[in-house]
Amino acid sequence: MTSTNFTRLTLLAGAGISALIAGAPTVAQEADTNAGLEEIQVTARRRSESLQDVPIAVTAISGETLFKVGAQDITVLAQSTPNTTLEVSRGTNTTITAFIRGVGQQDPVAGFEAGVGIYIDDVYVNRPQGGVLDIYDVERIEILRGPQGTLYGRNTIGGAIKYVTRRIGEERSLKLNVAGGTFGQHEITATAELPVSDSVRFGASAAYLQRNGFGENINTGAEHYDKDILAFRGSVELTPSPKLFIRLSGDYLKDESSPKSGHRLIPGLFSGAPVLDDVFDTRAGITGRNDAEQYGGTALIEYEISDRVTLKNILAYREDKSFQQIDFDSLPAADVDVPILYRNDQFSEEFQLLYSDDKVNGVLGFYYLDATAFNEFDVVLANTGNLIGLPGLNANTLGDVDTKTWSVFGDFTFDISDVLNTDTKVELNIGGRYTSDKRTSNILRRTFIGGLSETFGGTATQIATTSDFNGSRTYKDFNPRASLSWHPNDDHTWYISYSEGFKGGGFDPRAQSTAAPDLNNDGTTSETEIFEFINFDPETITTYEAGVKSTWADGLVNTNLAVFYSDYNDVQVPGSIGVDTNGDGINDSFSGITTNAGAANFTGVEFEGSAILGQDIGINGDNLTTNFSLGWIDTEYSEFISAVTDPVTGVTSLQDISDQRVVQNTPEWSTNLRLTYNRPSEFFGEDGELSFSGAWSYKSLTNQFEIPSAFLDQPGYSLFDASIVWTSESGKYQFGVHGRNLFDKEYIVAGYFFANETGTVSTLGLEGIASAFYGPPRTVTAVFGVKF
Repeated sequence: MTSTNFTRLTLLAGAGISALIAGAPTVAQEADTNAGLEEIQVTARRRSESLQDVPIAVTAISGETLFKVGAQDITVLAQSTPNTTLEVSRGTNTTITAFIRGVGQQDPVAGFEAGVGIYIDDVYVNRPQGGVLDIYDVERIEILRGPQGTLYGRNTIGGAIKYVTRRIGEERSLKLNVAGGTFGQHEITATAELPVSDSVRFGASAAYLQRNGFGENINTGAEHYDKDILAFRGSVELTPSPKLFIRLSGDYLKDESSPKSGHRLIPGLFSGAPVLDDVFDTRAGITGRNDAEQYGGTALIEYEISDRVTLKNILAYREDKSFQQIDFDSLPAADVDVPILYRNDQFSEEFQLLYSDDKVNGVLGFYYLDATAFNEFDVVLANTGNLIGLPGLNANTLGDVDTKTWSVFGDFTFDISDVLNTDTKVELNIGGRYTSDKRTSNILRRTFIGGLSETFGGTATQIATTSDFNGSRTYKDFNPRASLSWHPNDDHTWYISYSEGFKGGGFDPRAQSTAAPDLNNDGTTSETEIFEFINFDPETITTYEAGVKSTWADGLVNTNLAVFYSDYNDVQVPGSIGVDTNGDGINDSFSGITTNAGAANFTGVEFEGSAILGQDIGINGDNLTTNFSLGWIDTEYSEFISAVTDPVTGVTSLQDISDQRVVQNTPEWSTNLRLTYNRPSEFFGEDGELSFSGAWSYKSLTNQFEIPSAFLDQPGYSLFDASIVWTSESGKYQFGVHGRNLFDKEYIVAGYFFANETGTVSTLGLEGIASAFYGPPRTVTAVFGVKF
């Protein structure tokens, strides 16, 4: 889409909203604001503001709302957030795959940075392992769409998700939540708050989250798609003086859920194994250790130098270790069986200077991150090895990637109403960020026979080294941001913005040096060609956005509209292919291939809102409310450069194949509608409120990869949820029943594919791989909470 077309789209949208404003009532100054919608406070711009005043596309959901809809983890947020995909990564239980407005990262292995940033209390989580955050002890979750960097510690090119935990209250309390439901679900969470004095407060939370599997491994008898998580979080808050606040916090999580394998979509090409009836069952033969452990600590210090200036420092350390078993072909034989070890650690330091007065608000900051991402995995190709006389064939990969990054950033908002000599409020926002990313990678790839390598408890014998690579490169960039917002009155905020995003390059730890193409066709592969094959360059994005946030009908209706156009360049597209190392026509190894595809263009519209449809509609003071969202995005590659080998001549050349590629994990349409009916109701002799809610969400066709797949691509689908929750007036008791995916829809969220387009010829292993992972089936959960 050209910039001219985007301008036309913006003008049309603006004209439509202008017409609405002209015909809608405004909120009178003396209106009873308590009768309207609850005002949501967010910290999207590093200061507390009303969601309706922030000139940024952001969705905020309170912890109370998340409880009332029965949200289990953050992936459920994608149902109600436009142009957002949040899924559990393939073959994992707690690793996140996140995409916002077409930008994200699907591969969780070392060497690939996230396109969407996950933050826990302002601390950036560098790796996706453990990113499927369970929802407990949460105050709110904010989802910011578009490039972030002038306000946040780490530059994130697609957007950011902020998980904000509760501050400790002023009174001693203990809150227990107990849940039970289908598939043997039983959970308990406890949160305690202990203020010792006005200046010292302690808080702690614990959660045990357990559920049997949605299916079964009929080969081993183990649970499949089960859940077994133990988590803790604790903090101490100190206020030595009215101007100084210190928060020390730590968290720990242990996940011992069973290995998860995909559902085969094609019969076994070698064994003839039929496709199973239940998509949650598997025949995977892989067994052994499967767990994930992560922990971290944070020291937050805020010091108010004056009424206008505050210093803030965020010091954090995080570490995680995952040992997972992945069976790509989901069959008993050891063919493309992948045990994998992840080890990640990070140290981060962020310093901010915040300024605020009647006319200027802003932040200056410095950020430093030192992170290590290590993974090692076997790819056991036993069936293939037996066929070619290499029993227990194993392609082992070790990747050790170190990232050292620092940046300076600033973002200031100026009230320029007086300059423009206008009675209405006009604000100019200017920000910028300079980033230096240094990536150092050690990659070792070896071929074994005899099964598993020593790391995974085997005694295999090494017969070849296919990669022994050490490389380092530094990536630097400056990214500006600017916006202009206009507040014609207290009920409307108009804005336009320009922002740039940047994500550093790196090295693909799965890339096999011997598979590097001879691009100049001189008969040899040079060191330069090998380096360029393993290395990939940074990607950048430029986003233009216009929006309006409005409050209508005396505070009974809120609407937020944003239209955007993004120019996405040097897109990093990771992938893997089978490799024939000896020319016998059988792929006996594999190689990662990460390319900077070229360019893509995204055009989209996002519309969100909430409304009180009926207030005091019954004799008991009942009310009916609705929340809704609609996202539309048009995505296309304008250039996708790839090495293509002519099947006749064998000559390899770079070609533009953009007409054969699509943008992954980005449905064109995403929408959500929730209706909630509240009425006063008495239980157990206590006055309270009974809340009934029903929700519908829809996502259109979703492509799992850049290459369309008749097997893995998920056609458009709808999900229906419902909840009944009662809350006592005192807040002491709360209980509810939540039904999710009520019509038991089967929908694909991830997958593996190593086969030809028709699924009749395998490209890695003998059985062929077209395996899909599915979202949760219908579940019903009852929750009871009590506060002491």
